[in-house]
Amino acid sequence: MKMSDENIIKKVCKELNLTYKQLGELIGYSEGRLKQLAITEPGEQVEKVCKMLLKVKELEAEINKQNELKKLLKDFIG
Repeated sequence: MKMSDENIIKKVCKELNLTYKQLGELIGYSEGRLKQLAITEPGEQVEKVCKMLLKVKELEAEINKQNELKKLLKDFIG
């Protein structure tokens, strides 16, 4: 991890508004272990899971936008 790179665990907690405990419950790690990994290298498995959580958030936001557009079109047409 480069000095300029934000730790993936900190990034996920910040972007998803989660505590270490909540993130740990989602991915099967203890709060204490996540606190350790937040100041060191998280490891490949944790990094991949965290990236997947961020991608899920991104995709959910995209689906919400599409649903809003669909509703607007239905309201406009109907």
